[in-house]
Amino acid sequence: MSNIKTIALGNDEAAVGLRETITAHLKSLGYAVDVFGPSSVQESVDYPDIAVEVAQRIANGDYERGILICGTGIGMAIAANKVPGIRAAQAADNYSAERARKSNNAQILALGARTLGPELAKSIVDSWLTSEYEGKSDSKVNKLIALDKRGEF
Repeated sequence: MSNIKTIALGNDEAAVGLRETITAHLKSLGYAVDVFGPSSVQESVDYPDIAVEVAQRIANGDYERGILICGTGIGMAIAANKVPGIRAAQAADNYSAERARKSNNAQILALGARTLGPELAKSIVDSWLTSEYEGKSDSKVNKLIALDKRGEF
């Protein structure tokens, strides 16, 4: 387990079930979880609103890492990446989740509730949480940071 204490976890109505599974899993690992998003499939929300709220809180330093879950994870990642300073990665396998941290220093993991089973999703979360940025890609990550600051390289 990493030294992170609290994970920000955001979801839309398509992801309520997987959100509950991931929340229970994180708590079993000793993390606190702050949830953003509906707790019922009947409570419709626009996923960009949830993604931006979680991403903004991470950019502001309220949280070190976050997990976003929607139908595929793609929309949440796209929306979160609009927030300056955020690197969100959608992952559907352990290797991608690991590389999101080790190579890209992604603070947000995006998952698909309609594309992942609960056991695979938990395993992906574990891979992402136990991976740390290696620094080998500093020049590339620094270009991403520059894009946030200037809008260009």
